[in-house]
Amino acid sequence: MSRIGRLPVPVPAGVDVTINGNEVTVKGPKGTLSRVISAPLSVTKQDDGTILVTRPNDERRSRSLHGLSRTLINNMVIGVTEGFVKNLEIVGTGYRVAAKGSAIELFLGFSHTVVVEPPEGITFTVDGNLKLAVSGISKEQVGEVAANIRKIRPPEPYKGKGVRYAGENVRRKVGKAGK
Repeated sequence: MSRIGRLPVPVPAGVDVTINGNEVTVKGPKGTLSRVISAPLSVTKQDDGTILVTRPNDERRSRSLHGLSRTLINNMVIGVTEGFVKNLEIVGTGYRVAAKGSAIELFLGFSHTVVVEPPEGITFTVDGNLKLAVSGISKEQVGEVAANIRKIRPPEPYKGKGVRYAGENVRRKVGKAGK
C-alpha cells in the first residue's frame, strides 16, 4: 500500500468537495479547481469530511497513480484555501523587473524588454525591482509560469546573472586562468 496514497486528505471548514465519477471539484475561498482522476482509482468522501483515494488492485499502474492522485487532490485543497507562491530573484547589473498593469516587464540585458502576461488565475507581485512573486491557486500552473520566466534568462555559472528561484543555489564555475 502506498504510504502517501493511503493517508486521508483533510478538508478544512469552508471547502466544498464534489466527486462526480472520476472528476473531483474543490471549491474554497480563493476559487475552484477541478481534476479528473485516472480510471483504476476511486475517490470517496468519508463521513468525517476527509477524502480517501483507493486502488482496486496492486498492478504497477495503480500503485504509481495512487500516491500521485492523493497528492494532487491535497494540493487542490491547499490551493483553494491558502494558495501557492513561487518567489523569483533577478541578479545582474542592469537587470530588473517592473509591473506593467497586471503584466510584468523584464529588463534582462537583451536589446528589448520582455513583457510577460499572466495567464488566468495567476498574479504577479513585484517587490522593489529585483524580486518577483508568482501566485495562484494551482500549484502546477504557478510552478510552470515561474519556470517559464526563469527560462527567459537562467542563471549563468560564471557570474550568477539571471533569473533564479529564491534560495536557489547556483553552481559557480571558475573562469579561465589569466597570465
